[in-house]
Amino acid sequence: MSDWHDVREELRAFALGLPEAHEDHPWGETVIKANKKVFVFLGIDEQTEKWDPMFSVKLVSEAHGHALTVEGAAPTGHGLGRAGWVTVPFLSELPETEVLLDWVEESYRAIAPKRAVKRLDENPVR
Repeated sequence: MSDWHDVREELRAFALGLPEAHEDHPWGETVIKANKKVFVFLGIDEQTEKWDPMFSVKLVSEAHGHALTVEGAAPTGHGLGRAGWVTVPFLSELPETEVLLDWVEESYRAIAPKRAVKRLDENPVR
């Protein structure tokens, strides 16, 4: 998938397929939540002069360091970076989509209620 819209949509669709996941649009951005907690920020739908397309996930494993190797990636602002959140620009050369889906799943597992993670373990989505 070369177009960032396609990659974003694949991440969005995967995230929404996880137990108890739903989409919300605070601040005019797309986020996916488990219960009431965000586990992936997908930003706004279109690139603007002031905003480049990006996504943010919480990574607590060695994936955190891997994500930071993507050109332009950085700890997420507003203090979230201290808790393991990483923001990755869609316009950079990204790892394979499967790796990005792993990052979304790791973020979900770090944020989602234990009952939802148990449901995922019982019925994996991929």
